[in-house]
Amino acid sequence: MTYNVLLRKLATILAIAIFTLCLVAAITGVAIAFYYTPSAADANASIEYINDRVANGWLIVSLHDIAGNGLIAVSLVQIVVMFFERQLVLSWIVSWVSGIFLTLSAIGLGWTAMNLDWSQLGYWRLKIELSTIEVIPVVGQALRRLLVGGEGLGTISLEHLFTIHSYLLSAVALGLSIVHLVSVSIDSQAVDRGEIPSEQS
Repeated sequence: MTYNVLLRKLATILAIAIFTLCLVAAITGVAIAFYYTPSAADANASIEYINDRVANGWLIVSLHDIAGNGLIAVSLVQIVVMFFERQLVLSWIVSWVSGIFLTLSAIGLGWTAMNLDWSQLGYWRLKIELSTIEVIPVVGQALRRLLVGGEGLGTISLEHLFTIHSYLLSAVALGLSIVHLVSVSIDSQAVDRGEIPSEQS
């Protein structure tokens, strides 16, 4: 089995892993959302309640964290594998675009998740990150207001981050993981049949 064939098989396996991680993150995220309270006063206490008092809550939270971090890592590895496989051809455009945007979505999910516990560390980290976002030319101020729902940080800010994390980015990531898996599988099979030329063939 040649080097490029091995990489194609690995790309397919990684696409399956990405979809699986998205699915685990989505299912555990729904379970967490049953008990999580997106309120500046209660968010941290609700996370502690899930960890300490909900049956297997600590396991659900741990699986959610592992799946989220794993999604970022595996998505980045997938980009590297596809690069070394040298499938930088037009026929692989859907695989590339879905993979890149999936990685960005995973990073966005990780960023929003870091602030949902509303701990002191999360609060001050968010303030620093928002000050960085503010200085982006043209869109910085508008983007900051969109993220936090105004000028100050509070419950509305947390509700915005929770909505972006749980509904917007999660749906995008899950959808892109399906598109990526299907496109990588179809493209790999087409290369194996000789219908699409491999860059390294």
